[in-house]
Amino acid sequence: MHKSVFAVLALGIALPLSALAADSYTIDPLHTFPHFSINHLGFSTMQGRFDKTSGTATLDRAAKTGSVEIAIESASVSTGYSKRDEHLKSPDFFNAAEFPNITYKSTAMHFKGDTPASVDGNLTILGVTKPVTLTIESFNCGTNPMSKKDECGAAASAQIKRSDFGIKFALPAVGDDVKLVFEIEAIKN
Repeated sequence: MHKSVFAVLALGIALPLSALAADSYTIDPLHTFPHFSINHLGFSTMQGRFDKTSGTATLDRAAKTGSVEIAIESASVSTGYSKRDEHLKSPDFFNAAEFPNITYKSTAMHFKGDTPASVDGNLTILGVTKPVTLTIESFNCGTNPMSKKDECGAAASAQIKRSDFGIKFALPAVGDDVKLVFEIEAIKN
């Protein structure tokens, strides 16, 4: 009952590398981890994640611009308990059959010096789109020592209300406030 799955959203929130011109990146689904937390009955904080994420990002450090587009498969929600996961996929929460993707599309990227600091964008869950700003806590680009490919990684987060997206099942027992966290790696194209 952690509808919190928003996170995903997105999402994600990707951020890439570059110094003089816009570089494009592909989100690495094997090293990208959108997850969420939500209050459960006032007793504990429930944790969940999404296991299937895709997307792209661009970054132009010289111009201080960038963009991010992320898609999260809502049916890939995982909380460590299959019965709860099935309920989260149902119409009570993510309605994965009718709304297979949670998406995040940026509208602006803000920099602090040469480093991305936040991303404004639109998060869509259950067909409802709302503006969400992701705060970037860490950001780093370089050459992956194993693959030898240029990559960027970021950790970003946002706080949303699930009811804003139409997910109202079990309110207020299960919290309305959902923390979304996106750990992302993206490979330069």
